[in-house]
Amino acid sequence: MKVETNLKEKDAKSNAKNIPFTGEEYLKSLDDGREVWIYGERVKNIAEHPAFRNSARMIARMYDALHDESRRELLTAPNDSGGFTHRYFLAPKTVEEQVAARDAVAEIQRVAYGWMGRSPDYKGSFLGTLGANSAFYKGFEENALRWYSKAQQRTLYINHAIMNPPVDRNKPTADTSDVFIHVEKETDAGIYVSGAKVVATGSALTHYTFVAHAGQIPIKDPKYTPIFMVPTGAPGMKMISRISNEYRAAVTGSPFDYPLSSRLDENDAILVMDNVFIPWEDVFMYGDANLANDFAPGSGFNGRASMHGCTRLAVKLDFICGLLAKALEITGSASFHGVQSRFGEVIAWRNAMWGLSDAMAKSNVPWNGMVQPDARFATSYRVLSQIAYPAIKNIIESSVASGLIYLNSHANDFKAPEIRGYLDKYVRGTGDVDAVGRVKTMKLLWDTIGTEFGARHELYEINYLGSNDVTRLANLWDAQGTGDLDNMKSFVENCMSEYDLDGWTVPDLINPDDVSVIKRR
Repeated sequence: MKVETNLKEKDAKSNAKNIPFTGEEYLKSLDDGREVWIYGERVKNIAEHPAFRNSARMIARMYDALHDESRRELLTAPNDSGGFTHRYFLAPKTVEEQVAARDAVAEIQRVAYGWMGRSPDYKGSFLGTLGANSAFYKGFEENALRWYSKAQQRTLYINHAIMNPPVDRNKPTADTSDVFIHVEKETDAGIYVSGAKVVATGSALTHYTFVAHAGQIPIKDPKYTPIFMVPTGAPGMKMISRISNEYRAAVTGSPFDYPLSSRLDENDAILVMDNVFIPWEDVFMYGDANLANDFAPGSGFNGRASMHGCTRLAVKLDFICGLLAKALEITGSASFHGVQSRFGEVIAWRNAMWGLSDAMAKSNVPWNGMVQPDARFATSYRVLSQIAYPAIKNIIESSVASGLIYLNSHANDFKAPEIRGYLDKYVRGTGDVDAVGRVKTMKLLWDTIGTEFGARHELYEINYLGSNDVTRLANLWDAQGTGDLDNMKSFVENCMSEYDLDGWTVPDLINPDDVSVIKRR
């Protein structure tokens, strides 16, 4: 079959080269027969379809950046196969290596201005753990080590689908639903799986999808326990896409009108697997319900995913702060005391994310021969980001106000001589900013928070790396598990032990007997 032939050719090139795809190679690699559906039609070629083509080209920019001599040292390091890969794909053995990997994440995220959270470096959050934690995958340890090496060879673009569709949640366990991923048949060569996963963010642009279980509802039936890697173009794999912001921007606007939607839309999809064959060498876990339920915390993925997400959000907030500053200057409100106060809060959130990113990167938590981000800073980021992003959006809306709405419909309005003069006069910005400059800035800001693209990003940040309940509970569980909570309680008990009903119980403090009015009664 075409898919199998293409994958074999890719693997052959991978063994020969052992270096990342170039942007051009990446775009060509997407034409592998993958089954992606949108607007009732199957996409023929992802890299050329108007729903995906510019987002694919932004990923291609990231691959080209890995070959840019001016950034190679910052972004890449030697891999285990004699070539080089993005630093986040490697298991850091020292704090210095972990900081360098974090810095590589920040640099590659700047290529897309912080707006593509599921870029190729993201899955390094998981893949980088395989070199140190292969023993976790009992019975499949060699597969973990093989994928640790294989992913580095071309710096494969791998995404994940780890959440069950939000149906049948009233049932006691995840294996009581017929829609969740399960094994249909076992053979000597591998397993056949069917079911669905959500939300497969960006998976239409990837080479492989990693499928696992990270839901709150536990598994009991072994046939629902497989964790595996599957080629995006494997027979039986289907991705049913949500609406494309990129396509809508192209049809109803222009890059001037939708500068983010037009090229940074990580399309989310329903991942359907219809009797898909998974060879045993691509299986990481199967048959052990307890192990499958423990994947998210036990694999080491959560901490590194949090460091990646926090760093990516910090870059994104650099962009938002710069854009908000320009918008406030253009509207003439940058000097208003209240506006400055609110803008200061946005910058505080930005600083907090960089501070948490630094704290995680500089953590020296030993773990199977590597170091990991401190879980306390990781779980803190997961909660604070959910609070920060809606707060920032609200500050922008209240500070820029009607400036976000007081905009003409399309770039073509500036090309209509009948109304150009009115636009130049009535839509100009404060100071020397002309109407085109003002509208260009405001449309970028509106795409940041007001369009469907912007709204989707707010939802993404609120629910990224777990539901609001789970992210908060993770802080509690960590404090309980590490003994931090006991230490905090002991701290309070020390204070309380210094007094009782009769006054101070310590010799260095003086009781108020000589001055107390109450005592004299």
